[in-house]
Amino acid sequence: MEKNILAIAGKPGLFLLVSRGRNTLIVEALDGTKKRQPVSFRDKITSLNDVTMYTTGEDTPLMQVFENVKQAYEGKEVPLSPKQASKEELEAFMLKALPDYDADRVYQNDIRKVITWYNILVHNGITDFVTPEEKPEEKKD
Repeated sequence: MEKNILAIAGKPGLFLLVSRGRNTLIVEALDGTKKRQPVSFRDKITSLNDVTMYTTGEDTPLMQVFENVKQAYEGKEVPLSPKQASKEELEAFMLKALPDYDADRVYQNDIRKVITWYNILVHNGITDFVTPEEKPEEKKD
């Protein structure tokens, strides 16, 4: 599912990929309006599956960060208002979501986007952020 959820530069919110055209994508807004619109390949389109967050070790996929937030807030929306939150509140949120995040490279706007995007997804009933990894089959002799 995460491969079908897109962020488009210059457009607020998130979009669900509905269809592919010849030189366009048809996307549906996840903002409650469910408005469909064409998006050109010239626009900067990013799948949430391709986004990672900086940490002190290896970068962490955004979907794993969303899973951590889901566990911290018991699958409910984050009660913190991204626009009105103080720097300290945003940092406290990130410590819950990703304790080893790199505070020098993850900016307040990035944290605000994480909160906003997570709340959009939960509000739309999208809560399967991480697919369970398939267990390797046991070898039979």
